[in-house]
Amino acid sequence: MKVLTWDNSLSVQIQEIDDDHRKLVDLFNMLNRSVEDGDAANYIEAVMEELISCTVWHFRHEERLMLKYAYEGFAEHKTEHQELIDSAREVQQKLLQEGKSISSEDIEFLENWLTGHILGADMDLGSYLGEVM
Repeated sequence: MKVLTWDNSLSVQIQEIDDDHRKLVDLFNMLNRSVEDGDAANYIEAVMEELISCTVWHFRHEERLMLKYAYEGFAEHKTEHQELIDSAREVQQKLLQEGKSISSEDIEFLENWLTGHILGADMDLGSYLGEVM
């Protein structure tokens, strides 16, 4: 089992966004651990739903900051948010509707999804917000 560890490489240098990201990393690790441990399907479904719900809330938080501080990359960033949520919902639907368990490929996808967004679009946002806040 691979555990995501929060460190400075994931920090966007904006405390409130970093706090959200830490929570998402914790939820990802909880999901990963529960899949690895073979926890009950309904528990894994609940953790997956919490991860998605917290991600949706976090994305709205970022979008609110982007609007408040007139971030020029808002539309593109918001589109990426929606694509990420849609992708996570596809994994969730496989779990719920098809009765399949989350695979190691799904976990890897979710890890790349989370870290890729933080290390890409969110780093750019963090740099911008650091200048204007």
